[in-house]
Amino acid sequence: MSKTSDDGPLAAYLAKRDFSKTPEPTGGKGGAGPEGRPVFVVQKHRASTLHYDFRLEVGGVLKSWAVPKGPSMSPKDKRLAVAVEDHPVDYAGFEGTIPADEYGAGPVIVWDAGVYRNLSAMKEDGPKTMQEAIAAGHVEVALEGEKLRGGFALVHTKMGGKERNWLLIKMRDEAADDAGGSDITDARPDSVVSGRSIDEVGEGE
Repeated sequence: MSKTSDDGPLAAYLAKRDFSKTPEPTGGKGGAGPEGRPVFVVQKHRASTLHYDFRLEVGGVLKSWAVPKGPSMSPKDKRLAVAVEDHPVDYAGFEGTIPADEYGAGPVIVWDAGVYRNLSAMKEDGPKTMQEAIAAGHVEVALEGEKLRGGFALVHTKMGGKERNWLLIKMRDEAADDAGGSDITDARPDSVVSGRSIDEVGEGE
């Protein structure tokens, strides 16, 4: 299958990829998690630089942000999160190596995954859908992953005058690492799906 595009929410994703070369999913599969709950995934991706892709299932796609330093369990850390194109929901299970001549070339592992709750919908000033929260530039979710737990906020800051720039911040709750004593990306570096490291995936092991 050659590169393709349409005018739907995945147009940018589809246009950047040649599916006769890359093993990435074309979309159309996957969906909500257990009991119809939306999923989240954090994929560790070594492309031109190592980063973490934070994705939330919203409206039939994965809303996605590239987080250069990865998520933190410390509320003291405010991690840059750069909005990127929507991905298909079945991308949440993708682990493998994107070929050298393709967009985003390099190995990818599923660093963490699970389901989430929309905390914005519980605000006193009235419920907000995830789409409304993203449009308003302030998203609050409760993650139920193997590594990431509890509340996280995404705040649209437009730092440096760049529209795509957000911050990913751990909210203060019982799951938070208030002391900030360890980096969870260093402490637990491997895939929650295969147990492999990103080097092992890159080497085809």
